[in-house]
Amino acid sequence: MTSFAIVGHVARTDGAFSLNDLPSTGGRMDVLCRCVNASLFLSHTLRRDVDCSLILLGPPVPPKTVKFSGDRVRSLNPDERSPAAMVKNALAIPCGSVFRESSAGVTVRKGGLERLLQEHRFGVLDEQGTDIRKCDWLPDAFLLSDHQNFTGDEVALVAGCPKYSVGPAVLHADHAICVLHNELDRRAGGWK
Repeated sequence: MTSFAIVGHVARTDGAFSLNDLPSTGGRMDVLCRCVNASLFLSHTLRRDVDCSLILLGPPVPPKTVKFSGDRVRSLNPDERSPAAMVKNALAIPCGSVFRESSAGVTVRKGGLERLLQEHRFGVLDEQGTDIRKCDWLPDAFLLSDHQNFTGDEVALVAGCPKYSVGPAVLHADHAICVLHNELDRRAGGWK
C-alpha cells in the first residue's frame, strides 16, 4: 500500500464551497483534487493499492483530514469536481477523532499532520531532497504541500523524516505524484 498526504493550507474545512469555483471558494481545493486524481487514477482504472489523505487547514474548523482509499472508493471520476463533491459530502457529516465514512472509500476525521505523522513514517517530497532515482529504497508513504511551502511549524514536525526529490525542477504537487508513481511502477515491474 502506498500512501500520499497533501497539506492544504487554506482548504475549507466545511462544505461551504462551490464546485464551480474550487480555487477561491474552496481554498485551492482544485490543487488537492488534482492530487487525489494523480494518486489514484491509471488509464481506465484505479490504483487499488493507494490511499490519499488531504490535510485541510483552512477555515472554519481546522484541522480535518479526508482520506480516499483506492481499494474501496466508488464513483470517482478523473476530473476536479468529482473528488471535490466527495470532499464536500465528507465535510458535511459530523466527525470526531476516528475516521468516519461519508461514502464508499472516503472518510473524514478531526486532526491533521501531527496525527498522521504518528501513524505513518513519511518521506517528504522536497526539491532539496535526495533524487528518487539514486535511492536504493523508497518509503511507502509520502508527504507533499499544496501550492504553498510548508510552514515553519510543519518543517519542524517533519524534521526527522527523510526528504526526496523527483527531479531538478519544482513541480506542481500532482505532477510530482505522477513522477513518483512512475518511478515506483518501474521498480515494481523490474524496469532498469
